[in-house]
Amino acid sequence: MNKRTLICGSLAFDNIMVFEDEFQNHILPDQIHKLNISFMVPTLSKVFGGVAGNIAYNLKMIGGEPVPMGMVGSDFDIYRQRLRSLGISLEAVKEKEGYFTPQAYITTDMKNNQITAFHPGAMNFSHENDVQDYPDIAIGIVGPDGRDGMIKHANGFAAADIPFMFDPGQAMPLFNGDDLRQFIDQAKWMAVNDYEYELVHDRTGMDAREIARHLDALVVTRGEKGSEIYTDGTMYHIPVVRAERVVDPTGCGDAYRAGLLFGLTQGLDYQTTGRIASLMGSIKIATAGTQNHYISKKDFRARFKQEFGYDY
Repeated sequence: MNKRTLICGSLAFDNIMVFEDEFQNHILPDQIHKLNISFMVPTLSKVFGGVAGNIAYNLKMIGGEPVPMGMVGSDFDIYRQRLRSLGISLEAVKEKEGYFTPQAYITTDMKNNQITAFHPGAMNFSHENDVQDYPDIAIGIVGPDGRDGMIKHANGFAAADIPFMFDPGQAMPLFNGDDLRQFIDQAKWMAVNDYEYELVHDRTGMDAREIARHLDALVVTRGEKGSEIYTDGTMYHIPVVRAERVVDPTGCGDAYRAGLLFGLTQGLDYQTTGRIASLMGSIKIATAGTQNHYISKKDFRARFKQEFGYDY
């Protein structure tokens, strides 16, 4: 069974900082219009990240065959070496000379709230990559990327009759209601967090069940409340898996999506697929950084059986 998954999105360097307090204690709501604030961040780490890189890392770890697709800059060499060492395909990673690889600057407070600044760099040229250039793809995902690239990749998947997941993520500000409806009509699955869902609802006028009627399934993650999968007129609640410890939420959504893609390529039912995704998010949150956690395929299946009482 072909399991190759084309993951369209950013490959980035993440600069992760921790603010040892709560943002709300230092932001005056009635002064937002003239905000000028500095946070002291004694903890700083620079790690490998980006949606495509993070999903590929997690998917490879549990037995998938990821093909990350993205545009990178002249500073990508150390990341390229890492992906190669992990056995992850580089065939769809293209370098744009004279530009930086995308860079994210993420500050997290003690309540796991985050403020992120993102420099797209080479990602702005994502439309120069074409999903139909890569053979033997079972499914794909269109994740946060350059606007033109996301539209082109969705059109490419649709034209090639390759089922794909739409994950607007941080790219949500780039799209209006008509754009989002077009993605929803083309995609087979859609994955959003609760805040992104509210934006989609506001811009399209469609609620979760109506959105799901245009898809095979809509997945809405709700943090510590678990997640919901809307499919075929039914809503399945997916329980959250209690983490061994809560260290860093950065990248949990990408780990979750890797679990979804793994379940879909394996032909598993939605409840099992959602539980795999939930467990992936739990494993990630216990480690700082987006690609510093690890579990073997054997141990992952054992942990799944321990958590849910059955094997997949």
